Amino acid sequence: MVYILSGVSGVGKTTIGLLLSARLDLPFYDADDFHPRENVEKMAAGNPLNDEDRATWLETLAEKIQEWNANGGAVLACSALKEKYRRQLQTIPEKELQWIFLHSDYEVILQRLSNRSGHYFKPSLLQSQYETLETPEYGLHINVDKPEENILEEIMQEVKKEKPEIGLLGLGVMGKSLAVNMASKGVHVAVFNRHVEKLEVDIAKNFAAEYAGDFSFPWFDDLSSFVKSLSRPRNILLMVNAGKTVDIVIDGLLPFLEEEDLIIDGGNSHYKDTSRREKELLKKGILFLGAGISGGEEGAKKGPSIMPGGSKKAYDRAGKYLEMIAARDRKGDACCAYTGPEGSGHFIKMLHNGIEYGEMQLIAEFYHYFRFAYNFTPEKISAIFVDWNKEMRSYLLEISADILLKKEEEGFLIDKILDAAKQKGTGGWSTNAALELGVPFDTITAAVMARNISAIKEEREKAAWLYHNPSAEKKTQQQNFSDLFSAYKSASIINHAIGFSLLSAASKEYDWNLNLSEISRIWTNGCIIRSAFMEELIKIFREVPDENLLLHPKIVQRLKDYRGAHRLVAREAIEMGFPMPVLLAAQIYFLGYTSGQSSANMIQAQRDYFGAHTYERTDKPRGDFFHTEWKPEL
Repeated sequence: MVYILSGVSGVGKTTIGLLLSARLDLPFYDADDFHPRENVEKMAAGNPLNDEDRATWLETLAEKIQEWNANGGAVLACSALKEKYRRQLQTIPEKELQWIFLHSDYEVILQRLSNRSGHYFKPSLLQSQYETLETPEYGLHINVDKPEENILEEIMQEVKKEKPEIGLLGLGVMGKSLAVNMASKGVHVAVFNRHVEKLEVDIAKNFAAEYAGDFSFPWFDDLSSFVKSLSRPRNILLMVNAGKTVDIVIDGLLPFLEEEDLIIDGGNSHYKDTSRREKELLKKGILFLGAGISGGEEGAKKGPSIMPGGSKKAYDRAGKYLEMIAARDRKGDACCAYTGPEGSGHFIKMLHNGIEYGEMQLIAEFYHYFRFAYNFTPEKISAIFVDWNKEMRSYLLEISADILLKKEEEGFLIDKILDAAKQKGTGGWSTNAALELGVPFDTITAAVMARNISAIKEEREKAAWLYHNPSAEKKTQQQNFSDLFSAYKSASIINHAIGFSLLSAASKEYDWNLNLSEISRIWTNGCIIRSAFMEELIKIFREVPDENLLLHPKIVQRLKDYRGAHRLVAREAIEMGFPMPVLLAAQIYFLGYTSGQSSANMIQAQRDYFGAHTYERTDKPRGDFFHTEWKPEL
């Protein structure tokens, strides 16, 4: 094969030709070196060549092309501006000659030539070349207004005909890990990250260089080249910050996309944004998938839990890649499955994070209680968590036990960490969704609010000084540890039940037809809330797919066994002056959920009194409403 890089002077034919010859291990030749002396002198004097001047030169090159091809191939840099010149050089079969047309705007090339020294071609001749140029309708057309490495990579993808199957845009922690994960499974991945001076410099280039010994990542910081490098129809995975950034990135991609191209949003986007984007892109013929991804950096690299929702057509095409990189359940199946239409995937990921908030806060509460009510060392608390985790097999308990053993110098690192947490959005979003759907959400809301109150550190310190509570200084060693574990398990079960009840409500409201058993299976590995209990939920929700978890006979019996301990620990914590909001919220929810008679009759009477909102009666059919004139007559 002979590769001819053509174009006006200054487009980089020689530079790119040398790079290409090195990559292909072929000799490089510059057509300028074959000009007769009189041609060189003419151009050096600032005079353009005419067809008569080029005749002998083109004859020589045509002979050389035949010779080079017979000897295994070559790379040639040759302007070949007119079609008749190119036809004269076509002295070997078309399939053995690859034309690569390099181009850019006149102003760009003029600036390049103005900065070049030691070459006989004068910048003043550039205009005549553009006037002479007849742009070919065949071959590879490469815009050279980008880094040389990107130009070479774009040519190589075309030459090798091995275009990447998927493009990953956004090389943050998760993006990098997912790219490595895909590459390790044999997926050909192109990576893109914007280049911003002094902010994001050579992110994609450096990432590709870091893993060059193991994988070949075509890298780009030019969006057009990135999209062009992908095999059609294109699959592009976005790993960027949720919110307006996703819309900005999509708007940037659209000019380069074609019908049937697919965008996958792998970030923590709000489910309503995902539904909106899917509808907007469908009008343009672009497929869209909102894929919730859980597992953190380690999960992303080794196998996360993936929750894709949106276009079924999109999943049928891209699902194989997502399933390939996902974690595996006990049976070896991918912890990834099509969840449903619209924004269902991101709703499920949002709810996953909501349950995660509750579980994290619950563990933190017991750590705090042991540390400051019982005066246990971090090492002893870690040992308790390890013991509990023999039954729970909870990832969050496991990492909490590890955290408590980490030392820095002579002390424990946990004691040096500021007690002020933040919530990135998904916890609050799930609480808002519960309010919209009218679903009680006690534990998860309590966890979100606990982070909010922790954030006002200075204010809390002032209040602690003003309201100094002597009872909080008391230490107890009397509590039965089986009661503490039972209280923890009780609150955890209730937290999961609350989370899944919101999933069930959303499924009915939006007609998503969510499979809670399958969602539980997806969450058994790779994700943050994986546990032995999640394994149980696969079977439980298969048996009672439409019922609240707390109504299942196995759970009923378990919570009956735990409820005494749950109340006891909650009461002791209050008496000792220690906040355990999720433990208490779980108990409040449980008492409310299991109360046949609530206080809401008084609420309804109050509403009717001041607002004539009406009420239903216990002695009349449901659906009949009544109003009473409550104020006594004088």
